[in-house]
Amino acid sequence: MGIDPSAKIHASAIVEDGAVIGAGCEIGPFCTIGAQAKLSDGVQLKSHVVVAGDTEIGDETVIFPFSVIGEIPQDLKFAGENTKLVIGKRNRIREHVTMNTGTAGGGYVTRVGDDGLFMAGCHVAHDAQIGNNVILVNNVAVAGHVVIEDDVIVGGLSGLHQWVRIGRGAIIGALSMVTADVLPHALVQGPRGELDGLNLVGLKRRGVARADITALRAAFLMLKQGEGSFQERAARLADESDSEYVREMVAFITGDSDRGFLTPK
Repeated sequence: MGIDPSAKIHASAIVEDGAVIGAGCEIGPFCTIGAQAKLSDGVQLKSHVVVAGDTEIGDETVIFPFSVIGEIPQDLKFAGENTKLVIGKRNRIREHVTMNTGTAGGGYVTRVGDDGLFMAGCHVAHDAQIGNNVILVNNVAVAGHVVIEDDVIVGGLSGLHQWVRIGRGAIIGALSMVTADVLPHALVQGPRGELDGLNLVGLKRRGVARADITALRAAFLMLKQGEGSFQERAARLADESDSEYVREMVAFITGDSDRGFLTPK
């Protein structure tokens, strides 16, 4: 515990008593690290970074200047309860990014997975749950309680409404306002985001088999044009397809949703 002797800490940085600084960490000029912060091995804070609150940062994560990580939530219901921010390994957190701790009403923890890229000016609000390999492009705003599953890309200047879920492998076009859940592997775009097909580029980049892509195309068409309600069409898909990707989509649709779904137009 404490500060590992191999850590490099600039003379102008402030590290409060109680902070844990792992092996090989590099703390640049004018950084401030609070007493409850825990930096795992190889973390780099470039300069002018604030790490506040009960915040854990995973191995080899790099945080760029003027980011504020682990400050209290921007939520008037927050009453000073002990909450956390947990950030995984190998993330790249660029300039002016803000990430807040959780609240009692959202499970007490804001969580970020591994290998993410958070471009300049992004905000991750209280109780958000962000998966692995997520990319938030410049100035994306993620509201409270949002869930972003693995391999999601959110285009620049987009906003995700509180309680929204973004399914695995989805892509959100720039300048979109997303107010309802987005299906796995879906493509959403528009000022008021509309479900506009599948994220075919992402599926191909990840090496998804042609048979699964074909099955997803067929599933999307059934969700768009089939008989019955959206939920009824989704239930039929589970019986008519053996594709694990289609079943993943069905499980997402039949799971709990606070905001409803963006449905095919």
